[in-house]
Amino acid sequence: MKKDIHPENYRIVAFKDMSNEEVFLTKSTANTKETLEVDGVEYPLVKLEISRTSHPFYTGKSKLLDTAGRIDKFKNKYKKFVKEEKKEE
Repeated sequence: MKKDIHPENYRIVAFKDMSNEEVFLTKSTANTKETLEVDGVEYPLVKLEISRTSHPFYTGKSKLLDTAGRIDKFKNKYKKFVKEEKKEE
């Protein structure tokens, strides 16, 4: 192996999934200014939007989110393009 190419600052870091508040510890070189106390020990904290504990692929649960009525906005925007049926007289 080549010398002096690997980072020297490996340490135990707390990763927190913000969607479900799950915390797990692992070694990392990630830079962070925040800390979190786990079992009486303080660790550097890295916040995650999604992790293996909340991702639908790993959990088998999927969520259907309609934030701010996006489906309704789409339907209203494009309803003028819907073909009207001819009325028979």
